[in-house]
Amino acid sequence: METRQRGPRLPAAGTALALALLTGCTSGSGSASAGEYEEVVIAVPAWAGGQANAAVAAHVLREELGVHVRLRSLTQNQAWDLLGDGSVQAILEDWGALPEKRRLYTAQRMSVVAAGELGPTGSVGWYVPGEVADTHPGVLEWEKLNDFTGLFSTDETDGRGRLLTGDPADASHDAALIDSLELDYTPVASGGEEQLIEALRGAARGGSPLLAHWWQPHWLHEELELAEVELPPHTAGCHREGGSDACGYPEIPLRKFLNAGFAENGGRAAEFLADFSWSAEEQNEVARMIAAEGMTPEGAAARWAEENADRVAQWLPAD
Repeated sequence: METRQRGPRLPAAGTALALALLTGCTSGSGSASAGEYEEVVIAVPAWAGGQANAAVAAHVLREELGVHVRLRSLTQNQAWDLLGDGSVQAILEDWGALPEKRRLYTAQRMSVVAAGELGPTGSVGWYVPGEVADTHPGVLEWEKLNDFTGLFSTDETDGRGRLLTGDPADASHDAALIDSLELDYTPVASGGEEQLIEALRGAARGGSPLLAHWWQPHWLHEELELAEVELPPHTAGCHREGGSDACGYPEIPLRKFLNAGFAENGGRAAEFLADFSWSAEEQNEVARMIAAEGMTPEGAAARWAEENADRVAQWLPAD
């Protein structure tokens, strides 16, 4: 999901990673560049931006460092659990949607360490096609959304407005936010990012009303004019147990995490993944090749790396 660097300082675990990397060049039975690891497993989320991160990182590991890499498509829950037990070595784009998992593995079990920020800042919100915002003044003010329930209602929502979302497995606060703001809307899952993109494209082409859960950074913003509803500002304690849910989503510096054993013994591969960061524009460029141009993630990563050799060189650890 994310959009979309203004975040808090890295937790203390980031210091542990830096110290671990100083001794992380031990060679073992696998590639010397991966220290004691014969293979590096990277978690891949369902969204195109996350696929772009993993594909480019995997390309650099294989082609520049000679590391065997395996990419695993996982839900956010699965990724954290497998990172914690060492079955996965890296998560490259965490949106902070599962704070209880982060606390469990970084603070309690200490089997995962923070590996710095990816680069983009993510933001989540509710969007309508630009033409809908122009045609219906007030629709971008959350206080007036109940005036437009008829505009956004469908047969499946039985008169309530529909908020179209993506994958039902995605972590979100939409239902709680709707309840706390006393909005007459129902979240309806489209099935995933691809289905949500098609719905947004269809609405934009036809000028049809659509209220959708959406995010930045995303390459689709370069193709479609989308207008964001102004939700209440995010404050400390929002969306936490016992806290107020009457607030929108925060801006989220997207973060990386490594398995602690890999961070200590993963050699240059671990060092590279800790150093790997890029801009939202760079991520969007590769994500568009994958999602909009139909390229394989491997092909998109190879093309981008070839066209940006100087950028790739900046990430490589010193010999």
